[in-house]
Amino acid sequence: QVQLVESGGGLVQAGGSLRLSCAASGRTFSSYAMGWFRQAPGKEREFVAAVDWRGGSTVYAASVKGRFTISRDNAKNTVYLQMNSLKPEDTAVYYCAAGRGGSWLSGFEYWGQGTQVTVSS
Repeated sequence: QVQLVESGGGLVQAGGSLRLSCAASGRTFSSYAMGWFRQAPGKEREFVAAVDWRGGSTVYAASVKGRFTISRDNAKNTVYLQMNSLKPEDTAVYYCAAGRGGSWLSGFEYWGQGTQVTVSS
């Protein structure tokens, strides 16, 4: 079982930056793939970014590629999402997710409670 707690959300102006963190409990964090998803009001949850268990491979949604960077520190049981050049359309609740399979291709079984990101124009 893995518990995930996100932090770092807030209000930022367009063009600004935020870094989200997701702290995970459990001794097997380093074997999990980690991902970030988001859900805007009235919309379905969508994939943002993911990193494999080693941190050596990442994947991004087209809408954030080149602006967001996912990374992980297995020694700290933490995954990060650095968000630069933020746009109002990035406004959403951001969720951290963990997958036992080690790769995002295997899906995600565990979810955090989410952190709100609001980008003002």
